[in-house]
Amino acid sequence: MRDMTIFLHALGLSIMMGLSSTLYAEDLKRPETMDEMWEIIKSQQEQINTLQEQLKPKIQPNQNNEVTVLKRQTSVLAEEVEKLRTELFIPEEAEYKSQYGLGPAASKVYQTSQGLSIGGYGEANYQGIVNDKGGRNNNTDFERLVLYVGYKFTDNILFNSEIEIEHSSTDKTGSVSVEFAALDFFIDPMANIRAGMVLVPMGFINPIHEPPFFFGNNRPEVERRIIPSTWREIGAGLFGELYPNLTYTTYVVNGLDANGFSSSGIRGGRQKGSQARAEDIAFVGRLDYAPEVVPGLSFGGSAYVGGSGQAQSFDGQRADVFTQLYEAHLQWKYRGLEFRTLGSWGSIGNAADLSAARGETIGESNFGWYAEIGYDILPLILPKTTHYLAPFFRFEMFDTIANAPDGFADDDRFDRRIFQVGLHYKPIPNVVIKADYRNFDSAGGDLGDDVNLGVGFIF
Repeated sequence: MRDMTIFLHALGLSIMMGLSSTLYAEDLKRPETMDEMWEIIKSQQEQINTLQEQLKPKIQPNQNNEVTVLKRQTSVLAEEVEKLRTELFIPEEAEYKSQYGLGPAASKVYQTSQGLSIGGYGEANYQGIVNDKGGRNNNTDFERLVLYVGYKFTDNILFNSEIEIEHSSTDKTGSVSVEFAALDFFIDPMANIRAGMVLVPMGFINPIHEPPFFFGNNRPEVERRIIPSTWREIGAGLFGELYPNLTYTTYVVNGLDANGFSSSGIRGGRQKGSQARAEDIAFVGRLDYAPEVVPGLSFGGSAYVGGSGQAQSFDGQRADVFTQLYEAHLQWKYRGLEFRTLGSWGSIGNAADLSAARGETIGESNFGWYAEIGYDILPLILPKTTHYLAPFFRFEMFDTIANAPDGFADDDRFDRRIFQVGLHYKPIPNVVIKADYRNFDSAGGDLGDDVNLGVGFIF
């Protein structure tokens, strides 16, 4: 009797230890898919059934208590297995990090084992115009509410999308838009395919524009006027990692529509995937490198080239309107320090024909650059704090008519400089509270300054 009791307890313990070591031991790989999980469960259940069959002839009626203990141990283990199975679908805590050229919240689908993924962000602000200059008035705006919806079909095929509601309602100037919607096909770390409506991979803001990850309530004007963020078009291309920490993205997309170009730049030429003209196509490519020898440093550049004429006539002339845009960027995040700088230059072919057709000067070339720096000062005051508080400063300079075509006058109002100071506070990484002051200066006259207060979040 005593030997049988010892045997039963040893058997229960060995089953528990066997399953536990299979599922949780650090030297073994944790199951990442449901197929792997069910294979483990199936294997262990077969072992349990085999051992129970072997025990049947040996167990006497007065040994039922020991059998009950063994069943209870198995039941507890089953509950733990079910908990692990659930965690494979719904992690207890999402890890927010940028992946494959998208923002942290937009990257949630890449961290799921399979099935549906939902994320999003939002931002609201108040803008006070100093002395109500420039024809502007104080205003408040729930600027954006965004929903990311992704679905992982298999380990190699997934869908990701961003649906945005701008300015709260379509009754006024608001809109509901698909910001991107694309299928990813993972083939090899060096070469994967993305197809659909894609974000044009230029600058800092266009790929990653979630409010906790840029200073100020307003996105840098250089990345709105010169690089027309948010900029998306329909296309397909490749992305991957060529070398450790050396990543690239390249697409072929439909070209811009020069009918939308103006003195303020190429922003109006974005087609946004809405019955887009595709008589002209464009190529865009980006390269980024983060050297391990300098922690937190990354730098890179991108280029966009393509026709924008879309088989249309301007001032009675058929024009290709060959459009080019280039940018280089550098970012360094080290401990509490955050520094960014970006420069961009572009050119527009047939600018004289466009200017005549539009009745305004459209620049043959344009340029812009900015630099910003911020520092998290809270650890200096409260060493154990998890909060974040960074004063920051940004300077911008840009001109959408850097060179006017022959026969057309320059417009100095589009030659601008902006000085900006502010605070960036995050009680938790997902939520930000912002305050900033912007001083606008133009060769064509004072534009009026503004004060901005706002909140933003991701999930």
